[in-house]
Amino acid sequence: MKFVDEAIIEVKAGDGGAGSRHFRREKFVPFGGPDGGNGGNGGSVTLVADPNKHTLLDFKYQPIWKAENGNPGAGSLKDGKRGEDLIILVPVGTQAYLADSEEPLCDLTSEGERFTIAKGGRGGKGNSFFKSPTNQAPEHAQPGEEGEEGAFRLSLKLVADVGLIGFPNAGKSTLISRISAAKPKIADYPFTTLTPNLGVARTKGGRNFVVADIPGLIPGAHEGKGLGAQFLKHVERTRVLAHLIDPYQLNDDGELLGIENSFETINNELNNFSELLAGKEQVVVITKMDAITDEKELDKAMTKFRDQGLEVHAISSVSGQGIDELKEALAAKCLVADRVETGD
Repeated sequence: MKFVDEAIIEVKAGDGGAGSRHFRREKFVPFGGPDGGNGGNGGSVTLVADPNKHTLLDFKYQPIWKAENGNPGAGSLKDGKRGEDLIILVPVGTQAYLADSEEPLCDLTSEGERFTIAKGGRGGKGNSFFKSPTNQAPEHAQPGEEGEEGAFRLSLKLVADVGLIGFPNAGKSTLISRISAAKPKIADYPFTTLTPNLGVARTKGGRNFVVADIPGLIPGAHEGKGLGAQFLKHVERTRVLAHLIDPYQLNDDGELLGIENSFETINNELNNFSELLAGKEQVVVITKMDAITDEKELDKAMTKFRDQGLEVHAISSVSGQGIDELKEALAAKCLVADRVETGD
């Protein structure tokens, strides 16, 4: 399935039905007496968060959405039928904006959450509504109101507990495939991950947390280089960032970048993208321990991270070294973050 996280849609709520101008034919009733019924309300358009939806791809092929109009009223005080509401299922994590605005109208972050994006028009009153002691035979009936309409931008931000960040080929896809049932593409060349992947990790103690694997970042990602800028928004919702570092990461000149420089380079991209990302708690994860040859440099880097107050783990997704300890640590971080958010 193709991953699409932005879409423009045009929405039209149903128009209200017109009220009826009708007179019944009864003896001794002036002009037969008004008995025009009211028009039905138009259907509204409502977004509903559905956990079974994972992309906004549907909206690329169906950009126009219309709710049903209300039926007009009729004689004998018959009110018109209300138009059916239109329910649009969207992925959990979908935000809706006016097409020309940056202020979200809604942010649907939990299953079943809903937002009415366009309200249906009210049905018009029939002439029976306007009958009074001084106006026994009203000729007037209201037309129905038009339903709301407009162009809206849908934007999907994945909802996850832990976001995996780092350079391309830092081992993010291998890790998520090791700790969850996710099956991302894995290869020994950069940018094998072209879209975010979600997986559910379970610790030995039975605690679960959702992990998002984000396409690799490179210097200049916040300016649109590589794929990172397109997907950085998906880690803004996460509670914790797991910063994966390949100890043998090379720079653009083919020289060894170094563990600490790799860490600083990626964090510069986060800082330049948003203050929200810059303030996320991070767990440093040094990967590919099965290939380590210089343990002194590794120990030196890990000590520096700990001196900065950062939790650091060394793992090998191939051999399984340190994987269980990392899962327990991430689950604990998520639990603490959850308590802070809820005030418990």
